[in-house]
Amino acid sequence: MTLNQIKQAIYALYLTNKYGFKLRKVHTSEEKSRLRLEYAETLMGSLNIAVEVENAEKLEKGGQYLVVSNHRSIIDPLIIEIALQHMGVHGSWISKKELYNSFFFGVFTRNAGTILLDREAKQMSSFFKDIKASVTEGNSIYVFPEGTRNKTDQPLSEFKDGSQIIAVKNRLPILPVYIKTNANEVLMKSLKRNAKDLKVTIEIGDMIDYKDRSRTLEEAYRQTFKIA
Repeated sequence: MTLNQIKQAIYALYLTNKYGFKLRKVHTSEEKSRLRLEYAETLMGSLNIAVEVENAEKLEKGGQYLVVSNHRSIIDPLIIEIALQHMGVHGSWISKKELYNSFFFGVFTRNAGTILLDREAKQMSSFFKDIKASVTEGNSIYVFPEGTRNKTDQPLSEFKDGSQIIAVKNRLPILPVYIKTNANEVLMKSLKRNAKDLKVTIEIGDMIDYKDRSRTLEEAYRQTFKIA
């Protein structure tokens, strides 16, 4: 590791845990969303990475949504928090069990208003119950339908079935967002060379009707952003 990578890793660990403990002290979704955004802007600022939003006019203020995005980098949630900050909505991230137990992200994830997804669980009823409770409280739900980071050369990997089920069960309009830039490559430039004025572009798509059964969510997403 370079000296810059070591410095950034130490700072990121400090910042992540600092906000993890801050999040533990607040209890409403609005407060948690505000702190998550503050964390995202602080960490992305330290990395010299700006977020550019295309088609921001498609964002409607207020309301509840299932926000779906592609996923290639650990900074993708930060990008989405920053991109959607003026929507006037707040929500819960679906988070896999590995992040709850992570040395680096554990404190933050457990306190950030997330919904635990345990893929090893024999039944998923508690998972869907937690989502229903969050939606009932007025929250949107944020999810990466690919299930994990896409580390292939393809722009998108296969969607898991759960995201469309969440939208249907909770009658949530689906807001698709697409991180056009390979954020992982941008992150590596920041860490390895301490590069300045880096940028990630995220595109906002047209709302997808959760009642549309003529195509899968993956098909609708690919068509929205013209991904082959």
